[in-house]
Amino acid sequence: MATDSLTSATGASGAPGGLRRLLLDNGALTALIVLVVALSALSGDFLTTDNLLNVGVQAAVTAILAFGVTFVIVSAGIDLSVGSVAALSATVLAWSATQHGVPVVLAVVLAVATGLVAGLVSGFLVAYGKLPPFIATLAMLSVARGLSLVVSGGVPIPFPDSVSHLGDTLGDWLPVPVLVMVAMGLIAAFVLGRTYIGRSMYAIGGNEEAARLSGLRVPRQKLAVYALSGVFAAVAGVVLAARLSSAQPQAADGYELDAIAAVVIGGASLAGGTGKASGTLIGALILAVLRNGLNLLNVSAFWQQVVIGVVIALAVLLDTVRRKAGATPAAAGAGGPKGRQTLTYTLAAVVTVAVVGATSFLHGGSSSAANPKMGLSLSTLNNPFFVQIRAGAQAEAKKLGVDLTVTDAQNDASQQANQLQNFTSSHLGAIIVNPVDSDAAGNSVKAADKAGLPVIAVDRGVNKASVDALVASDNVAGGELAARTIAQKLGGKGRIVILQGQAGTSAARERAAGFAKGLEAFPGIQVVAQQPADFDRTKGLDVMSNLLQAHPDVQGVIAANDEMALGAVKALGSRAGKSVAVVGFDGTPDGLKAVEGGTLYASVAQQPTQLGRIAVDNALRAVRGKKVEPTVKVPVKVVTRRNVAGFSG
Repeated sequence: MATDSLTSATGASGAPGGLRRLLLDNGALTALIVLVVALSALSGDFLTTDNLLNVGVQAAVTAILAFGVTFVIVSAGIDLSVGSVAALSATVLAWSATQHGVPVVLAVVLAVATGLVAGLVSGFLVAYGKLPPFIATLAMLSVARGLSLVVSGGVPIPFPDSVSHLGDTLGDWLPVPVLVMVAMGLIAAFVLGRTYIGRSMYAIGGNEEAARLSGLRVPRQKLAVYALSGVFAAVAGVVLAARLSSAQPQAADGYELDAIAAVVIGGASLAGGTGKASGTLIGALILAVLRNGLNLLNVSAFWQQVVIGVVIALAVLLDTVRRKAGATPAAAGAGGPKGRQTLTYTLAAVVTVAVVGATSFLHGGSSSAANPKMGLSLSTLNNPFFVQIRAGAQAEAKKLGVDLTVTDAQNDASQQANQLQNFTSSHLGAIIVNPVDSDAAGNSVKAADKAGLPVIAVDRGVNKASVDALVASDNVAGGELAARTIAQKLGGKGRIVILQGQAGTSAARERAAGFAKGLEAFPGIQVVAQQPADFDRTKGLDVMSNLLQAHPDVQGVIAANDEMALGAVKALGSRAGKSVAVVGFDGTPDGLKAVEGGTLYASVAQQPTQLGRIAVDNALRAVRGKKVEPTVKVPVKVVTRRNVAGFSG
C-alpha cells in the first residue's frame, strides 16, 4: 500500500501524468476554473466586480450550511435538517427580539442555541437512539419547519435592524455575508484539521468499529458532530434572514440538498472519511457560479435544474475516477504538503486570470443591443397563473421588440434576491418582479433603485422600497368576491371549508383576509374547517379528502387558487357542482374548463395574461423616460358558466 502510494506520487512528476494527477486531485477547483473561463467568454456581464461579489453573496448561505454538513458527511453521516433548522433559528431570533422585547444580543444567543439544541437532538437519536442518520434528520427537518411555522404563525417576521446589517456591505462594496462565509470556513477548516474532534470525525468516517476499538467514544463524538452542524445552520439562517430583512418560516426550503451537493462536489465522499472545508467552499461557489451564469445567459429555469443535477452526477463520477486512478483523497490533515497545495492554488489563480483576461477582449468592443433588455423574476412557474403572466409578458415583449429574460424563483425569496442581484449587475434597462414575499424583495429592489434601474412590480407589491409602478389586481378584493359568490350561491346559509395557500406567502395571507372580510356579511355561513393545501392540486385533493371524513355534509368550498379547487373537485367526485359548490381563484385555463363543465361553480379571475402585458408595457415606458402611473389596477372578475364563453385571461 505504501509502495503503491510512493509510486503514485513519483509518477505525478512526469508531464502528461503530472497534469492528469493535478487535475484529478483538484477536480472541483478545475471545474470552477473551467466554469469561470467559459462564462466569461459567453457573457460580457459575468466578469464584473459587482457580479463576482453577487456570486460570493449567493454562495454564502449554502457554503455556511455546507461547512456544517461537511462535519457530518466526513463522519459517514447525513443531515437533512439544516435548511429547516436555519429557518427556525432565524424565526426564533426575530420573534424574540421584535415581538417580545428580548435584547438583540440575547436573541442572537437564543437563535444559535436553537440550532445547537436541534443538532443535539438529531445527534442523540443517531448516537444513542441508533436511528439511521437519514431518518433522524428527516424527522428533525419536519419538526423544525413545523415549529418555525408555529412560532411565526406562518407570517414573515421583520428582522431587527441591528442584525439586518449582516446583509449589508462594508464601504458600499464588500458584502458582509461573504465575510461571515469566510470566517465560518476558517472555523470549519480549523475544526477539521487542528482539533481532536476533527480527527475523530475522519476516524469514525473511515472505520467506526476501528475507532471504537482504539478507545474513541464514538456516540459522544457523533453528538458533538451534529451539534456543530446545528450551530452552523443557525448562523446560515441568521445571515439569510438578514439579507431578506425578515425571518421567513418557509426560508431555506430544500437548501439541505444544495449543502450536501456542495460537499460532494468539493470532493467529500458520502461513505465518510474524506472531505475538507476548502473543497466545500469550492463546491458552493460552483453552484453559485452556475446559477448566476445561467441567469445571465437567459437559460430556462427548468433547464437550470437539469444542468445542476448533471454537475452533481459528474462530480461524483470524477470522485470515482480519482479514486481508481489512485489520487490522494482529502482526509484528516489532508491536502498533501503545504508547499504543493499552495503551488496548486497559485497556479490555478494565474491560469484563471490569464485566460479570463484573454476572453474579456471578446466583449471589450461590443456595443449594447439595439433592443432594450429587461428581466422578469417570477415567484414560481409551477403554477398556471404565473405561467400565464410569463406568456403575456413574452408576447408583449416580442411585439415591442424587447429582449426579455425570465427567471423562476421557485417560491424561494432568497433565490429571487439572487436573481434580482444578477439583473442589477447585468446592466438591464428595467426589472419586472413578481415577489415571492413583499418584505423580502425590499433590499434587492433598493439596490436596483440605487443603480438607476426602473422596477415594475407585478401581481404583488414590494414593501420598504419604491417601485416605478405596481401592476396588480387586488387579492383582498378578490377574496371578498369569492366569499360573496359562494355565500350567494348557498342562499346565505350553509357549511363551507376553505383551502388556504402556502403558509407564509403574501398571496395566501391577502386572499385569506379577503375571504374572512367577505363572509362577515353572511352570519349564516359557517366555516367548519380551514386548512392549507399550498396552492397545489394534489395537496388540494388530499386535504379535501381528509376534511370530507370529518365534515361529510359540507355544502361549499372556497380555494385560494384554481389548482386547489380542482383538487377539491376531484375529491368531491359526483357531488362537485351539484350538492357542493366550489369557488376557485385565478381564472387559469384548467379552472375555466371546469367552470364551463359545471364542476367548478366559479373562479375569481385576475386576468394574468393582461398583468404580464401591462407590466412589460409600463417597464418600456419607464426605460424611455415616459411617465408611468404608480398603481395600475387590473380588475378581478367572477367567471361563472354564464360568462365563461366570452372570457379571456
